[in-house]
Amino acid sequence: MKRYSFWWLFLLLVSGMARAFEPFQPLPQHPPIPAGNPLTEAKVALGRLLYFDPRLSFTGVLSCNSCHDLFAGGDDGRPRSTGALGEIGRRNTPTLWNVAFQTVYFWDGRAPTLELAVREQLFSRTEMGMPNEATLLARVRAIAAYRQRFATAFGEGEITTEQITMALASYIRTLTTPGGPFDRYLQGEAQAISPEAERGFREFVEVGCASCHFWVNLSGPVPGLALEMGQGFYELFPNFIGSPYDAQYGLLEDLGRFSVTGDPGHTYMWRVPTLRNIAETAPYFHNGAVATLEEAVRVMAKTQLGKELSVQQLADIVAFLRTLTGEFPSVERPRLP
Repeated sequence: MKRYSFWWLFLLLVSGMARAFEPFQPLPQHPPIPAGNPLTEAKVALGRLLYFDPRLSFTGVLSCNSCHDLFAGGDDGRPRSTGALGEIGRRNTPTLWNVAFQTVYFWDGRAPTLELAVREQLFSRTEMGMPNEATLLARVRAIAAYRQRFATAFGEGEITTEQITMALASYIRTLTTPGGPFDRYLQGEAQAISPEAERGFREFVEVGCASCHFWVNLSGPVPGLALEMGQGFYELFPNFIGSPYDAQYGLLEDLGRFSVTGDPGHTYMWRVPTLRNIAETAPYFHNGAVATLEEAVRVMAKTQLGKELSVQQLADIVAFLRTLTGEFPSVERPRLP
């Protein structure tokens, strides 16, 4: 199978964008904000309350933070999460830290905006489990303090599902972790990473990892640069089928983006995930089948690049990946209305 993402990188380098192209950049303080949902303090404050409120789940026991734990790596550390109705999700829960730098959402890229991704999670049986909009809206509208906060954020009128998703998305867009060791290294602080990690960075590029994992989120283009919101950056996984890892970790059991589009060319295609904070988000891959970062790197080298890493290469690349852990802002659990 061909590795498609390399050609994105090649085309950028030979295009008129080449002079402005820097394959590795520090994480900006603020992500792109869509014109249709401008960031306001009122919406962010409301979204923070909703994010931690288990009443947004049908059974009242699960909040967004239950699976996307902001006191950890932005996930729940499980191979697959259990939803409010007791059903186990199909795929591993991705981190929400820095998620606003993506152009599409979910492992298969089926949601073109963060707002639509949030909406799906509210009504999914393997997540919040709300059976319909009427049930969700009746519950939120019954809380006087929420009625007041929605009026402040959106103006007078009945609370809508769209407003709920817009508030949640606004808060999630504030979840960024700039200022990590690699960011400081890119900004000229040569001692920010160890010599081992610096070797690992060179290996990361030379071995071929950077053909997919580049730019500010190490997951390909950000919105507005080569790709617009809703246009996904995908890669085959596994790229080289036939290694023992296919069976060991069930890599061929999920057809990836094919399940969304039905296009045979999308079989085993996945949205390229971020590598930021990767040391904090085990287990790994879309099925959560790999427990350690070292094993994940070893598997990726074999299945994506057809290469066996030496012990030294593996250690160095892992040392580099650990420098991608950013500075997590203080998060306080709010008092709910």
